[in-house]
Amino acid sequence: MTQTPPTEGVYQLRVRYVECDPMGVAHHSSYLPWMEIGRTELLRAVGASYAELESAGVFLVITKCALKYRRPIKYDDLVEIRTKVDNASKVKLNHSYEIVLVQRLGETGEQVCAVGETELACVGSDGKIQILPEWLRG
Repeated sequence: MTQTPPTEGVYQLRVRYVECDPMGVAHHSSYLPWMEIGRTELLRAVGASYAELESAGVFLVITKCALKYRRPIKYDDLVEIRTKVDNASKVKLNHSYEIVLVQRLGETGEQVCAVGETELACVGSDGKIQILPEWLRG
């Protein structure tokens, strides 16, 4: 890979029924996969994928994750996952996220509903720490 991935990106998704609790509110367990989508889409922006990284023996494992919920997200809401690379070291990547409500039936205006951050470490297929590919560090 010769092109450096972008340091921030936006991905929109509509909240599916399966992601909600019986009250129609997005379940807390749905947010982590949404954050993963944000990271994955940053790679896709340069034509790369996690599958290609793994085929090359590069695995990114979560070593730290934090998420703060501010407002509920509901079934059929349109949200944006705003992902940013905050820091890249020789072996770790740090991302921050904003999950923003951009469209709800009968409402206008954007609302930040959750903020989060992750730390990913680079390991080989043996699970041992290894250096991130230079193009991924930026």
